[in-house]
Amino acid sequence: MAVRNWTFVSLLCLAAPLVHAQQGRVAGPVAGYVFDSAARALRPVLGIPGASLLGDPVSLGMDLASAAVSPWLDSVLAVAADGSFHIFTLNNGTVGEVPVNGITAAPERVVFSPVGSAAALYAGGRIQVVTGLPASPTPGSTFDLTPILSNPGGRGHRPLTGSFAVSDDGAYVLVAEGPGVQLFAAGSSRQIVAGHNTALAFAPGNHDAGVAGLGVTLVKDVGGAAAQQVIAPDDARQAAVGLGFSADGSKLYLASASARGVATFDLTAGTRSVIPCDCAPAEITGMGSLYRLNEVGPNPLWLLDATASGPRIVFVPAKPSL
Repeated sequence: MAVRNWTFVSLLCLAAPLVHAQQGRVAGPVAGYVFDSAARALRPVLGIPGASLLGDPVSLGMDLASAAVSPWLDSVLAVAADGSFHIFTLNNGTVGEVPVNGITAAPERVVFSPVGSAAALYAGGRIQVVTGLPASPTPGSTFDLTPILSNPGGRGHRPLTGSFAVSDDGAYVLVAEGPGVQLFAAGSSRQIVAGHNTALAFAPGNHDAGVAGLGVTLVKDVGGAAAQQVIAPDDARQAAVGLGFSADGSKLYLASASARGVATFDLTAGTRSVIPCDCAPAEITGMGSLYRLNEVGPNPLWLLDATASGPRIVFVPAKPSL
C-alpha cells in the first residue's frame, strides 16, 4: 500500500517550474497523461511512480468533452466540446494533430489495443476499428452490435454498457454484453465464452485474450480454436472491474473494487498474488509502464506500478480543476 510522503511531494512542488505544459509541449519526466473532465483538458502526470503530481493542462487548441490516451502514450483520441473528433500524436511531449478520414461518428467510448496500434470506437450501437496508430490512422471494420443490444419486443436498442476489447492488428473485437462474450471479425460474429463477464483484455501482439467476471479464463487464439483455460474459479470477493496483461503477456492483472486491490496471475508459474489498495479500483488501463485504476476527480489518482521490484499501488494527489 502506498505511503503518503507529503514531504517529498512538497519538494517536488518546489521543482515544478522545471516542468511546464504550454503550446502543446510537456518537458520533464512524464509518467503518463489523464483526461480531466472538470478542466475539459488533458493533464500530464509529472514525476516518477510514488512521487508524482498532476501537471497543468496540455494545450490541444480546444476544450475537450472526452479523451483517451494510448497505452504507449503516443496518441490521443479526443472529442472536442463542439462534438468534433480529433486524433493527436504525442512525441516526447510534443502534440501534433493528424487527419481523421472515414470515421463515421464521434465515439461515445474508446478502447485501445494493448500496444495502442489499434482502437475500437463505439457510437450508436456500432464499433468501428481504427488501425495504423499513432501516425497513420486507417478506418477498419465496422461491427453492428444491435443484435446483442436489442430491447425486448424489438423496440430499438440500449446503449452498450459492457466492456469491449480489440486486438493489436485490429482483426478481432470482443464484446461482453449480457450472458456471453461475442467475438467480432470481418464478416462474422459468434459467442466464444458463456456466462456474465465484466472485463476483457487482449494479450499484446497476438489473439489470446483474458475474460473475467467472478472468475478468470484465458482464451487461446480467439479466432481459431478459442480453447479455454480457467485461471481462477468464480469468487464473489474478486468481482472484476478491469483486466489487463503485462507488457510481455506473461501476467494478467485483475482490478476489483470489492476486493479493494489488484490480483496478479502469473500465467507461466500458475501462481496468484494480491496487491492491496486503500481505494476501490474502477478500471485498469495501461498508461506507459503503469496501469491507471480510476479517473481524475476530487480524490487521488491511483496507479499500479507492476515494474517495481515489489509490485505496488501508488497515488497521485488530487488537484483542483482550473
